[in-house]
Amino acid sequence: MGQRPPDIPGAVHRWVEIGPEPVRLHVAEAGDGPPVLMLHGWPQHFWCWRRVVPLLAGRYRLICADLRGFGWSEAPGHGYDPETFAADAVRLLDELGIERAFLVGHDWGGFSGFVACLRQPERFERFVALNTPVPWPELSPRLALDAWRTWYAWLMASPLLGPQLLQRRPDLIAGALRGDHDPMSKSDARVFADRLSLPEQAQATQALYRSYLASLVGEPLSRPYDELRLTTPTLLLFGRDDRALTPLVTRARAGKADDLRVELVDDCGHFIQEELPELVAERAAEHFAGAVRPAG
Repeated sequence: MGQRPPDIPGAVHRWVEIGPEPVRLHVAEAGDGPPVLMLHGWPQHFWCWRRVVPLLAGRYRLICADLRGFGWSEAPGHGYDPETFAADAVRLLDELGIERAFLVGHDWGGFSGFVACLRQPERFERFVALNTPVPWPELSPRLALDAWRTWYAWLMASPLLGPQLLQRRPDLIAGALRGDHDPMSKSDARVFADRLSLPEQAQATQALYRSYLASLVGEPLSRPYDELRLTTPTLLLFGRDDRALTPLVTRARAGKADDLRVELVDDCGHFIQEELPELVAERAAEHFAGAVRPAG
């Protein structure tokens, strides 16, 4: 797996083989208590939770997983899409002997979390999503006009430009990670950008964004999640200053969720767990405290 994963205080690293392929996923675990599965987004990996983990480890068993193809997980060359990420999350719980867990996800990890809760709601007690779209946004001309924000997806999906940029100019990726709000130091941003410069992770990025662009064309017509209802109580935290996603993607069409609460956070960008870890930890703990039965 190459370079050693960076540390999170109190966390233990291990690799868990999931079926049926099989694929080895890297996880960093910390704390003790009801299990919380934490899924990162792009262009990050498990280390994106380093500021949140110390705030929650005294109450929960935190399982920070690298998605397939990213971080220190195996890159099998396929399956870089939310449906597969969601299935991997459930299989990881199976291998860890966890029947039911709380769930936190950011960006792609957040959308994959929605898919996991829609597909197998019996496995997730409560869900906290961070700066990610709902699976059934209200379609509108205003939302279409905000599609310019996805320009980088076309770049990452291109046959040559995306992988070449990731592998040859990690400094540019690190600069984009910092954004307007400077949510992380230059050295921290390079921890994420340098990992993406590996050829297999550059290829995973390309495949991921190709799946995204295909969904932009197909899903508004096919609406693959319209027949599924979200029964998992869910909190969606969304930084209003997100440059990649418009807050309009948090507006769900009526009748799609039993208990979905959205909180728009002022003066915060896309990487909310980097900028406001205390807020994320506090809201997660409050949301999980309302569970009817403990996860485990």
